[in-house]
Amino acid sequence: MVTVDRLLTVQQVAELLGTGVRFPRRLIEERRIVFVKVGRHVRIPESAVSAYIAEHTVQPVIVRPGVLRRAA
Repeated sequence: MVTVDRLLTVQQVAELLGTGVRFPRRLIEERRIVFVKVGRHVRIPESAVSAYIAEHTVQPVIVRPGVLRRAA
């Protein structure tokens, strides 16, 4: 059995990411996110948005106590 992801519009992806619609459109144009063409419409699988967020999440740097970092 094939599980089908929920397909989101560009506007819905922009709302999820907290950006304008230009950002997801640029991701699509640069082929940096998976998308589906449905006729002339573009849809982005919900799992692709989750994967994009996971790939671009930056983990905090843990600084050991007593180690001072010099300012640039």
